[in-house]
Amino acid sequence: MKLRKGSQDATGLRFGIVVAKFNKFVTSKLLSSCLDALTKKHGVKGADIEVVRVPGAFEMPLVARTMAKSGRFNAVICLGAIIRGDTPHFDYISAEVSRGIGQAALDADVPIIFGVLTTHTIAQAIERAEPAKFNRGGEAATSAIEMAAVMRMLKGSADRATSPKLTGNRRASGRVGTEGARRK
Repeated sequence: MKLRKGSQDATGLRFGIVVAKFNKFVTSKLLSSCLDALTKKHGVKGADIEVVRVPGAFEMPLVARTMAKSGRFNAVICLGAIIRGDTPHFDYISAEVSRGIGQAALDADVPIIFGVLTTHTIAQAIERAEPAKFNRGGEAATSAIEMAAVMRMLKGSADRATSPKLTGNRRASGRVGTEGARRK
């Protein structure tokens, strides 16, 4: 059995952060804790972080996918706050943002971290964004570092596994058994 797990070593990693402007009184705290975790706790250089602000949570999946597919980032972190109101709007937005961020990660093959609060009350959102308590922005940063490390490890293993030296009958393109079919 081979056990692999991520590390908290952020050396050389680059991060994109997508932050919703809606509910800024919460999202600004999430962003602040996220940046503190990346830079102060894990040593990520400021030049290796790019922050993009979007109008609201609904707009995050597209921007996160675009950032992830750019090839410039090892992970993308989405930070937002969706707070329940008196209408079903909360349910629609929460579901679509969750689905969209998950699909974006699969499409891009890059970790996209869900750091979006979905709370029943403003008080719950503020509590989850409070740096002195348990700020989800810092947690999202830690998850991004670990996932970036896991993906780097797995992709490095995949590159070695398809190497002609290790598989013998595979070409660098990954195709098997096509050499004989081309001979005349």
